[in-house]
Amino acid sequence: MRTGSEPVTARSALRMRFWLSVWGLLWAIFGTVAFALAGRTGWAIACGVLWLVVTIDLAVVLRHIRQGPHYQPGPDVPPYRPPDDRAP
Repeated sequence: MRTGSEPVTARSALRMRFWLSVWGLLWAIFGTVAFALAGRTGWAIACGVLWLVVTIDLAVVLRHIRQGPHYQPGPDVPPYRPPDDRAP
C-alpha cells in the first residue's frame, strides 16, 4: 500500500543483487564440484540445491532488469485510502 512517504528517487538494487547472485553461483558450482570430487555426497547435494536456488534468483533478477522501470505515482497523487475492515 502506498502511504505517500516513499522517497521520490528510491530504486531497487537489482544490479547489486545480480552481481551477488553471480558470486553465489560461482561458489555454489565450485562447492558442488569440490565436494563431489572429495566424496562428500551430502555436502555436494546441499551445494547443488543452493546452485539451483541461486540460478532461479538470477533468472528473476534478470527478468526484472529487462522489464525496466515501472510507473510510480508522483507526489501529486494522493496515497491510497486504507481498506475498510468493518463488516457491512
